[in-house]
Amino acid sequence: MKKHRPQFHDADLRTIAWRAMEKYGFEPRFPPRVMDEVNRMQERTFSEIPKDTRDLRALLWSSIDNVDSQDLDQLEYCERLPEGKIRVLVAIADVDSYVVNHSATDECAAHNGTSVYTGIITFPMLPDRLSYGITSLLQDRDRMAVIIELLVKPDGSFTPAEVYRALVRNKAKLVYETVGAWLEGTGAMPPGIQGIPGLEAQVRLQNEAAQLLRKYRRSQGALEFDTLEAEVEVENGEVKGLVTKMPNLARSLIEEFMVAANGTMVARMGVAGVPMIQRIVKTPKNWAGIMLTAAAVGETLPEEPDAKALALFLLKEKAVDPLHFPDLSLTIIKLMGPGEYTMLEPGATPTGHFALAVVDYTHATAPNRRYVDIINQRQIKAILAGAPGPYSSSDLQNRAQWLTDREKASKKVKRFMRKSVAAILLEDSIGKTFDALVTGAADKGTYVRLLTPPAEGRIMKGEHGLRVGQKVRVRLLKTDPYNGFIDFECIGREKMV
Repeated sequence: MKKHRPQFHDADLRTIAWRAMEKYGFEPRFPPRVMDEVNRMQERTFSEIPKDTRDLRALLWSSIDNVDSQDLDQLEYCERLPEGKIRVLVAIADVDSYVVNHSATDECAAHNGTSVYTGIITFPMLPDRLSYGITSLLQDRDRMAVIIELLVKPDGSFTPAEVYRALVRNKAKLVYETVGAWLEGTGAMPPGIQGIPGLEAQVRLQNEAAQLLRKYRRSQGALEFDTLEAEVEVENGEVKGLVTKMPNLARSLIEEFMVAANGTMVARMGVAGVPMIQRIVKTPKNWAGIMLTAAAVGETLPEEPDAKALALFLLKEKAVDPLHFPDLSLTIIKLMGPGEYTMLEPGATPTGHFALAVVDYTHATAPNRRYVDIINQRQIKAILAGAPGPYSSSDLQNRAQWLTDREKASKKVKRFMRKSVAAILLEDSIGKTFDALVTGAADKGTYVRLLTPPAEGRIMKGEHGLRVGQKVRVRLLKTDPYNGFIDFECIGREKMV
């Protein structure tokens, strides 16, 4: 008789997640001094509005996020203007108003640097009472926010406008999947939109602005990838499998608004002449490797790094060979190198973000989830108050290096947990065969991704001569959830030109 395993393995996976957090240098538990500090905080009410704050609660603000998200960082609102322009307002949760610089809560958040979402358990950067409560832009709650305003032109370029403080109220907590399906014409209008007069037109206007922004960035060489990274699917507290979240118009809407809002924040701090942390992806040093990857599928890229040429190549390959495109995407991403944080002195030339085709970029739109966003929020609030910034250049440089390290560590935790979940889901399939694609082939090992389920593992037998992107048939040899190991034998391969 087959044993019932989900609850047992959920408990195991939670233990594995805690160990992974500790292994990669995180503090998964909030110290008592942090919890005491947070529990003493009083949620603010607004019988009187601060004099430096605008009252924008009447606007049709809404949020779009994952169905289970409670740490809501941003709201959106748009207005149509003459001459084809659209004013975009992005409201960012004022986390700094509760998390005081150098407090116990702040120091703990600075150490971890980011929330870590493992699918099994979420390790928030801030305690739940903050990030899921009084600093979250929850529906039907009055909240203080930093407003980032910009003007989208008919050609999709945008002009940074104002940044200021305001009181806001989320009218509708919307979900990526249902809003995306509705905007794409494959699903019904979400109930959260139906019940609020004017919100349908508002969200459609937001989508219009976002698509203009997206079209313009693509024309400038923004790179579009499909990496098909698997996420853990949990239902009623039980692990059901691995799923891949597909892009849709709702996700694109938020992505475009956040790119533009972050660019506006950089512009405002640049005008003020303060040092800042930027988010960069350098011009690829391994452009030769990217050229060879393109040549392997019969395409030629310029000798010098060219974002527009690379973008066109990726768009073509996505249309011609969608099966292999996720693995081509992953290969290009690895060859480009990771994103990182760096300090930018006033007046210095920025490095820019090669993949997004933008020069001025930072992270300032998710202060409940990322510490660098709290830093930027404090910088901009000091500027608005006419006060000195709370950080020196050397301090920002040190923090940029540490937060880059924390981001890399968080990705390692999530990757490890995906492998552990996959190992559990596959442990009853020892000896079975699967179709797969080779995702890595180097001296340290040859790795594959199964087509179904989207699990990754290492080929331990028959790996000689395999190449990245090659379709293979593999037999499952062994799984080890505690170490995140899935071992295969290659028993068949397609011929590559």
